[in-house]
Amino acid sequence: MILSVAAPALACDLCAVYRATEARASKEGWYAGAFEQFTRFGTLRDGGKKVDNPTGQYMNSSITQFFLGYQVHEKFGLQLNVPYIRRTYKRPTGVSGTPAPTESGTESGLGDIALTGSFQGYHYRTEKSTLVWNILAGIKFPTGSADRIKEEFVESEDPAAPPSGIHGHDLSLGSGSFDGIVGTSVYGRYGRFFGTSDLHVTIRTKGAHEYRYADEWTLAVKPGAYLWLSDEGTFGLQLAAIGETKGKDTFQGEVAQDTGIRQITLGPEASLTWHENLSADLGVDFPVVQNNTSLQSVGDYRIRAAASWRF
Repeated sequence: MILSVAAPALACDLCAVYRATEARASKEGWYAGAFEQFTRFGTLRDGGKKVDNPTGQYMNSSITQFFLGYQVHEKFGLQLNVPYIRRTYKRPTGVSGTPAPTESGTESGLGDIALTGSFQGYHYRTEKSTLVWNILAGIKFPTGSADRIKEEFVESEDPAAPPSGIHGHDLSLGSGSFDGIVGTSVYGRYGRFFGTSDLHVTIRTKGAHEYRYADEWTLAVKPGAYLWLSDEGTFGLQLAAIGETKGKDTFQGEVAQDTGIRQITLGPEASLTWHENLSADLGVDFPVVQNNTSLQSVGDYRIRAAASWRF
């Protein structure tokens, strides 16, 4: 089972990826669950270099994914992802003054719904080892509000005022575009040692207000070991290394300079399974490399939690 979420902008909310650590999707039938990703954006970087944040601008982004899936066959399944997004923020108004005036607010609501299909390309299992290869493809629909993108029409700042690293394209709940999702994943186990690897790509098209978010790539490599491995369930710990890249967006044919980013995060991740029904994951990511274009508010840390139940 794979959950892939295409967020409005990688610099805002990096593509959330949840993958069950064993090949439990081979059981035919229904499953449902939720995925939560919280990201704290409180650091300003300009061209990859950390800069002062005199106004204390920040954004807290929460994306809660509710998903429902049906495993049609041991090798093929469908999944519907419905995101609810909530973002609270504080940013300078772009007007000079002492102290510099700021605005605070909250943007929340339905995000862009995605429908994905997964195909099991290879499955090898013995008592001591397992190897599973899956392929993912889907489409993201423009169900989230793209009203915040309208800010791109009126952005103008006083040169004497502190610049903002949080813009309309960061706060938007949706892109207004139909986007493609493709990916692949591998799970391998030998004894108590195991590892997962995922590659996901979001292919963007032009959306609301002639704004096009750039394509996003996410590669995750997670080696780990099971501390508990039995017929009843498993408990494992992994080190998650996640590389993410996104180019520059375009607005009415012009390049949006403050939208590109490449980063690598590292952090621990724990996974739990119980019989063939319950699956849960919890992970924390910290950036170790962040290279962004122009001035942006970038992530300080990210918390991921997921739980699913197979009926």
